[in-house]
Amino acid sequence: MLREDFLSDYGLTPSGLADALGVSRQTVYELIRERRAVSPEMALRLGKLFGNSPEFWLNAQRAVDLWDASKEMKAEVAGIKTLHAA
Repeated sequence: MLREDFLSDYGLTPSGLADALGVSRQTVYELIRERRAVSPEMALRLGKLFGNSPEFWLNAQRAVDLWDASKEMKAEVAGIKTLHAA
């Protein structure tokens, strides 16, 4: 999302984003290559830069984390029976 939507919409390069956020280019490259998760600290920086909330960024990261976990644990979770209240 950061790479595909925000960088192009704001005309930013990864280097420009790193400068604007006050972080290293390596940090930004790891984020846009999905090798680094959005931390609360990064969410604060991104929220301020793009005029949205840190929660927006953390919720997006949480959605990715849940998606990854659901793919990884699909068979294991399928074997769990749902309980129903008596």
